[in-house]
Amino acid sequence: MAEDTPLSQVDALEDAAESTSATSACCGNHPSFDRKDGEVDLSPLVAVLQFTATAEKEHNFRICSELIRKARRRGVEMVFLPEGFDFLSENAAQSMSLSEPLTGPIITGYRKLAQELGIWLSLGGFHLKDEWDKKSHNSHLIIDSSGNVIATYRKAHLCILSIPNKVTLDESLSSIPGTRILPPVQSPIGKIGLMCCYDLRFPEMASLLTHQGAEILAYPAAFTMQTGIAHWEPLLKARAIENQCYVIAAAQYGQHNQHRISYGHAMIVDPWGTILAQCQDGPGIAIAEINLDRLHGIRKSMPVQTHRRTDLYRLSMGPVNHFDPSRETYKFGHIDIQSGKVFYETALSVAFVNLKPIRPGHVLMIPKRSVERFTNLTHEEISDLFEMTQAVMKMLEKKYGAAASTIAVQDGHDAGQTVKHVHVHLIPRTPGDFDEDDIYKELESRDREKVRQARVSTDMEAEAREYKSLLYCNGLKI
Repeated sequence: MAEDTPLSQVDALEDAAESTSATSACCGNHPSFDRKDGEVDLSPLVAVLQFTATAEKEHNFRICSELIRKARRRGVEMVFLPEGFDFLSENAAQSMSLSEPLTGPIITGYRKLAQELGIWLSLGGFHLKDEWDKKSHNSHLIIDSSGNVIATYRKAHLCILSIPNKVTLDESLSSIPGTRILPPVQSPIGKIGLMCCYDLRFPEMASLLTHQGAEILAYPAAFTMQTGIAHWEPLLKARAIENQCYVIAAAQYGQHNQHRISYGHAMIVDPWGTILAQCQDGPGIAIAEINLDRLHGIRKSMPVQTHRRTDLYRLSMGPVNHFDPSRETYKFGHIDIQSGKVFYETALSVAFVNLKPIRPGHVLMIPKRSVERFTNLTHEEISDLFEMTQAVMKMLEKKYGAAASTIAVQDGHDAGQTVKHVHVHLIPRTPGDFDEDDIYKELESRDREKVRQARVSTDMEAEAREYKSLLYCNGLKI
């Protein structure tokens, strides 16, 4: 995408950018965590960008690219753009018509810009249109200094807002909610947890990312005027303080169209809750240092994360799809399960089709770690295994027209376990398929029964492909 000569809107930004930016990472009334003698000061500069997007995509690109160039001239290593940096539409139909795939001109233009300048970019709120979807995904991308897209987070929480006589917003009309939380992304400024705008109101997500190692929480946003005045700054400070993270929040500002006005006030907040840099009214950039030594000093002085009462409550995530295309087999006790028979995999669990099902849809779920007894599983393994079971159950009941399922854990040899690896049987049920409790007798004897015909691999692989496809249609991005 070609750049025009700088617009008059951009020309007026130099003084504003200087006056609304800060480069000190140790300002305000909070403790100082000094480096030891001889340590090198490695505090990279980052910038948040603020402007007023419209439905004119090329116009928006020219403004953002000039502000990115300005930031780079001042030594910034990574620039964070706001939600809707590509465009903000007047209605859902226009949003759908303007949305693009990752290979479209918008992201291609930013990839070339990142490579040209040798700068990292956080592109928040890109309207990503996959060819198989009817709506777009509000996506937060990270592009490295070589122009590679290294992370794509799809916004999990969609904003539905109705303040009488003030503002109405329903993001679900044009967007599909994401189905996973990305692990923190390693970058030159630290490990970044990717979120977007409305996600700010859900502290569990930030805490999970911090638990996974995030040092920086990024919230590209387009807060409305009404919600921004009341909640923007307090929420950003809260996420920084409770997680002891830097919070970087690029923002949209001003009147986008007759239906929408954004609050602005893009800012960078340190782990103590101090605003290091902030844009005021109008377009511009704000710059600050990211000092990870300071962050870890704060965490050491007040080790909040280690004080969590995991005996009373704990953070956990739903199962994250994690297929490994290079893997050929999975261990099920002493048995090797071929990858073609697996239809769902997470970091901790695997679901696969059955060699000798007692009825159609009878599948197995196992923890990846080979343990014989259910009591040997960790809390994380239990949660992951049964949330996977729940997702698979919904898919199978829909496929087979069932309104019930039998879920059985064969836990030990006396319960009929012939493979020394705890496993879950899932069987969709229809009226009259078994007499009374005969299903449990079937389960106990199924592996010992030599006459039951084992299925051929091609049939099992075809079933696994179908289940994988159905899970995708139900919203699981496998």
